[in-house]
Amino acid sequence: MILRTLLAGMLLVSPAAMAQDAVTPEPPLEVNAARAELGKRLFYDFRLSGDTSLACASCHQPDKAFTDGLPLSAAYTGAAHFRNSPTLANVGFRDAWMHDGRLGTNLNDTAREMITETYLMNMDMRIMQERLKQDPVYVEMFKAAGMSEPSNGGARNALMDFMKTIQSRNAPYDTGALSAAAQRGQAIFEGKGQCSSCHSGSRFTDDQPHNIGVPDNPDIWADAERHSAFVTYAKFFGVPNYMNLREDLGAYIRTHRDETRRSFLTPTLRELAWTAPYMHNGVFETLEEVVDFYDAGGGDDPLKDTRLKPLGLVPTEKADLLAFLQSLSGDSFDIDAYVWREDDYDYALIEDWRNVQN
Repeated sequence: MILRTLLAGMLLVSPAAMAQDAVTPEPPLEVNAARAELGKRLFYDFRLSGDTSLACASCHQPDKAFTDGLPLSAAYTGAAHFRNSPTLANVGFRDAWMHDGRLGTNLNDTAREMITETYLMNMDMRIMQERLKQDPVYVEMFKAAGMSEPSNGGARNALMDFMKTIQSRNAPYDTGALSAAAQRGQAIFEGKGQCSSCHSGSRFTDDQPHNIGVPDNPDIWADAERHSAFVTYAKFFGVPNYMNLREDLGAYIRTHRDETRRSFLTPTLRELAWTAPYMHNGVFETLEEVVDFYDAGGGDDPLKDTRLKPLGLVPTEKADLLAFLQSLSGDSFDIDAYVWREDDYDYALIEDWRNVQN
């Protein structure tokens, strides 16, 4: 039964099959199909967090383009997060990850950060490996993926391959089905709106940090659990006076140069219809608010990118621009290719596992 499920899953996540069935912004990335299927099961497994309270999918839900619909995401028991969950659509094509761009090697490293960070999933990789070894489904899936036995490195590689399959599909922009309003909006996007100066390329991002004057979300400091997580993060990255800090410094943590304060990576515009609320801290609930923000020339910040100026868009231009932005969203990710449908996580964790032979 397990093998039949595996074989079916391998077909569902096959890059070749995805290319045949959907129009994508870029050709699908090559992945090991069995390893990606293993990664899919891992992605939805709560046992990857220390107290089994969180799975990757807790904050990256397929029906919301792998976001969670919250201004600021959840976190590990006893904490809460200080950032908005970014979409994982087309995440395999990025060069840097996280809103501040602090991870820039590969998705394997990104998975490790999410799993082991104390205020995220708070998992000890050695314990995770033992949990995987105790589950006969994982034992079989690791073998099917060409790995001798479950390991934390193999798990991260599997998660990486699964995330590489998460790709936008059948957006009107890609299928050539733009409405007349969306076509007018594209002209504004590339012209008067100057949006394409940062939102460029197939993913509509330059992958660079910019300060656009996004207002702070006061909940980060009003909520003790969020503030605690923020302090942990700021202390680790050597931010001065982190206990008294009341602003998110963004990419400053990478450079420690004042001119990069409050700058954040340009987000992709793909799948915007599914990913509200917006910005790194979720301060805007709707796309209309985002368009109004840019129409006003961004926020009030002395370090704001000098390219941001009031646009003077009239209501019809705003409506057309919104139509174009909405055309960048495609099919829902809530399909079998991206969701582990089997209810097979009931294998209980072994008590006193140190003294029990695998």
